[in-house]
Amino acid sequence: MKVQIHLPFFSACNLKSVRFWFFAAVLLQNAVAHEASAQLVTIPVETQHNALILQAGAKKDLKIIYFGKKLANQKEYELIPSGSKQIEDGTELLNSAYTPAGSRNLFEPAISVTHADGNNSLDLRYVKHDFQSISDGVSLLTILLKDPVYNFEVTLFYKSYFKEDVMEQWAVIRHQEKGDVVLQKYASANLHLKAGSYWLKQYHGDWAKEMQPEETKITHGIKTLDSKLGTRANLFQPSVFMVSLDKPATEDEGTILYGAVEWSGNFRVDLEVDQQDNLRILAGMNNYASAYTLKANQDFVTPAFLYTLSSQGKGLASRNLQQWARNYKLLDGKGTRLTLLNNWEATYFDFNEDKLAGLLKDTRKLGVDLFLLDDGWFANKYPRNDDHAGLGDWQENKQKLPNGISSLVKEAQGNRVKFGIWLEPEMVNPKSELYEKHPDWILKQPQRAEHYFRNQLVLDLSNPKVQDFVYQIVDGLFTKNPDLAYIKWDCNAVVYNIYSAHLKNQNHSYIEYVRGLYKVLEKIRAKYPLVPMMLCSGGGGRVDYAALKYFTEFWPSDNTDPIERIFMQWEYSYFYPAISSANHVTDWGKQPIKFRTDVAMMGKLGFDIVVSKLSATDLEFCQQAIKTYNEVKPIIWQGSQYRLSDPRENSVASMFYINPEQSAGIIFNYLVNNRYDEGSKLPIRLKGLDAAKKYRLKEINLYPGTNPGIDEGKTYSGDYLMKIGFNPVVNASRASVVLKLEAL
Repeated sequence: MKVQIHLPFFSACNLKSVRFWFFAAVLLQNAVAHEASAQLVTIPVETQHNALILQAGAKKDLKIIYFGKKLANQKEYELIPSGSKQIEDGTELLNSAYTPAGSRNLFEPAISVTHADGNNSLDLRYVKHDFQSISDGVSLLTILLKDPVYNFEVTLFYKSYFKEDVMEQWAVIRHQEKGDVVLQKYASANLHLKAGSYWLKQYHGDWAKEMQPEETKITHGIKTLDSKLGTRANLFQPSVFMVSLDKPATEDEGTILYGAVEWSGNFRVDLEVDQQDNLRILAGMNNYASAYTLKANQDFVTPAFLYTLSSQGKGLASRNLQQWARNYKLLDGKGTRLTLLNNWEATYFDFNEDKLAGLLKDTRKLGVDLFLLDDGWFANKYPRNDDHAGLGDWQENKQKLPNGISSLVKEAQGNRVKFGIWLEPEMVNPKSELYEKHPDWILKQPQRAEHYFRNQLVLDLSNPKVQDFVYQIVDGLFTKNPDLAYIKWDCNAVVYNIYSAHLKNQNHSYIEYVRGLYKVLEKIRAKYPLVPMMLCSGGGGRVDYAALKYFTEFWPSDNTDPIERIFMQWEYSYFYPAISSANHVTDWGKQPIKFRTDVAMMGKLGFDIVVSKLSATDLEFCQQAIKTYNEVKPIIWQGSQYRLSDPRENSVASMFYINPEQSAGIIFNYLVNNRYDEGSKLPIRLKGLDAAKKYRLKEINLYPGTNPGIDEGKTYSGDYLMKIGFNPVVNASRASVVLKLEAL
């Protein structure tokens, strides 16, 4: 369409005037454009391969204008908004970096508040930002947002890890209003993604069925992942997820975002596709039954939301996250771990000093580092002989252990092994002295009938007295037994009928419980910084990176059937490194001892078997397997992990770990389909090798009396192994094959 402008006839005299006004208009237009440009604040947050670009314009709305591969020229980020020709955004907040409720916003907010005067609206405008270098490769961006009407502010934090392409994001909320403000919602992060379509991979489960994956296309509207369990929050719905852009990502192709909420209580993730077909992700604590009253000049700090973006599929994203965890988050992530023998499968609650003395000798005979005494060692008035009584009464049971834990620690030292112990310090049985003495220490509604999960209730960790009690349980054990070497920290119940006798505001109960737990763990770690502790919650019911700051490892599931564990450990490995996964050899499943041991070696190895009932050959195998494991565990724990053959898509599962020098690796191969004539019919292509190096493959962890099923005399180039592959010869008679790869 052409627009014609008709001007009246001008004489030569007034033509000069026309020229003057024309040039004046051009200058004015340029000045306006310059002023708008000067008011534009563009804030790039870059990692090695990615960039998150924030921008505030003349109205000071902070927006996300880009999240993807970084550009070579930072100045060109400012050009990105001009390329979008989407339908108009009437709110001007669709791509907000932290969306407030009640003003112009029409979509799911990141934050919603009720001001001291009862007003429910909030408007957040950019004030300033600051970059800070924390250490080599780690930076922190802070952005201050304020409401122009109310004395209310939010500071956004973006902690970036350059080499790992990982980001942690959280918010600090504060006000100086004349009265209390009620926070109705308080997300940690508010992401905005642009793509043609979006695919969500989420997880669900239950006891012994953890980490069951589902992948679906995200349609318009809101998809919410959340937990309202209080404790053991990940039981039904883990707080980790993946989002693929444009199409479902594969192991090595596609753009994918991994997300994880670093919070051990109720969490919430909202995924909303808006009318412009963009995806908004809001993640943090669940605001369910948790409207939080914030007093003036107090900080409300949200937990971190963790995410990483990969343009080369799921495998790279997982390796980035694993490396980040080992370097920065997991307790002693670059350190070592103890192999152990647990007594649970051998004795359950039925043991005494003589039985345990025999098991301590078996620990030495087996060749592991530590003996772990599980549930059942405590309580006298209501002895812990089953799971109906005793929780909360943490004194040694005099009938079972007349000489106490200290005699067992000495017995362990006499057998040249270490000693560890099981605790469930957050819980109480109604049949206990603690319940009788301190009913006000328990989370329960005074007006409601008690409802139990595994015959127990949850202690009120929002109460400082309860925090001290739980700390003293641990500290008392170490004070009496300085050589105690390991804690298995369990948490088997969820919260029903939540009510805290300590708190005046019951809306704070869910949040203050978790904060109280962290206070206890902080205090324990201040005094005992390096004692190994396993995070157990009926299995993987609590694992997250806020908790893993305090624990060296976690228990993925009570289901230790090795076939089931192959699938579970596969999914966990997308988010957590092998060194953090406690895997035990037990009597679950019908597979031979070699198969069970091989599966458990893909992490931190332990045993929960009756050593005295092993055949001589099985015992010989286990002893040699532990020696083999001690030789190769640095590769498994610190190496790069590559998934070669997916058990959900193939008859053979294959997992590969290789050291940073690309000179040594371990390949685990398992038959997961027992139908007739199934096995590794084709070569399995390796990944992550040096194409120019020459490699040799050797079969390890062989059962006594068996020979290698592969030709160990040949050598292969890395190029050949990655393009053609190698057949580990997995079949019904060789259901588990472990190979060691070494560069010549």
